Amino acid sequence: MTAPSPERARLAAALRELKGRTGLSLAGLAAKTAFSKSSWDRYLNARTVPPRDAVQELCRLAGEPEGRCLALWEIAESEGSGRATEGAPAPPEEVTPDGGAADDGSVRRSATLVAVLASVCAVAVGGVAAVAVLLPHRDGEPRASLSPPPAATGPRCQGEVCEGKSAMQMKCAGGPETLAAHRTASGAWMELRYSRECGTSWARMWATRIGDRLEMSAGDKGGGSGGGGVHSAEIEHGVDADNYVYTPMTATRPGTVVRACFHPAAGGGTECFDSRVGR
Repeated sequence: MTAPSPERARLAAALRELKGRTGLSLAGLAAKTAFSKSSWDRYLNARTVPPRDAVQELCRLAGEPEGRCLALWEIAESEGSGRATEGAPAPPEEVTPDGGAADDGSVRRSATLVAVLASVCAVAVGGVAAVAVLLPHRDGEPRASLSPPPAATGPRCQGEVCEGKSAMQMKCAGGPETLAAHRTASGAWMELRYSRECGTSWARMWATRIGDRLEMSAGDKGGGSGGGGVHSAEIEHGVDADNYVYTPMTATRPGTVVRACFHPAAGGGTECFDSRVGR
C-alpha cells in the first residue's frame, strides 16, 4: 500500500489526538456523527482525506477550536487535488488575543499554512451541530439510525476535584475567561484562562516549537489560595506545534493570582506573566 503523503499523515495524527480527547471508539464516533465506523477508520489512519465537515464534527466533539485542524485539512486536500501548486492569496492580518496585529512570520510556520489559515477564518461554527442530523450517510453503508448531537451537559468536575485534569475532557473549556495574554520573544503566545463554572484556571500556548514548555501555578500573593503546585505542558511533536496545547487545571477562586512561565526550547530565557482571577 502506498504510504500517505506527509500532509495527509499530519492531518490524521491531529484527528487521532482529537479522537483520544473524546474518549469515543470508532463505533462511538459513527453513532454521534454523519460518518460510518469504516469511514472514520480510513480518516484516522490516513488512507483517505476526510470531508471538511468530518473534521468539524470531530472538533466539536472534542471541544477544540476548528481553525488549526481545518488548516491541516486544507493543506492535505489541496495536495491531493493538485491545488497546492496554485498561487495562494495574500494572508489577512492575524488578530491576536489582545486585539493587536500579529507578525505573520512568527505566528505561522510556513507560507502554505499562512495561506490556508486565511481561507478558514470565516468558518461558521453554528452550523456544525446541524450537519450530523441533516447530511445523508456518506458511504451508503447501512446503519440503524443517525443519532442527533448530544445535548449540552455541564462540567464533569468542580474546584479541587478538577485538580490536574484536562479542561477539555472535563468540559470546563466551553466559554472560559481569558485573564491575560502574552507574546514571547520567540513569537509563541500564552494565555491564562479561568472557568467560573468549574472554579479552575489553566494556561495554553500556540505558535510554538517542538521542545517548548509551559508551566502554570496559582498562589495567594495576598489574594486567595490556589491549587496544588505547578502544572506543565510540553510541545512534543509537530501536531502539538500546530495546535493549542493546554496545561492541566488547578483549582482557583476569585482573587487568586495565576502565573504562567514559558520555557523556550531554543533558549533565550524563561518568560513569565501573571494575572488575578476576577471577583
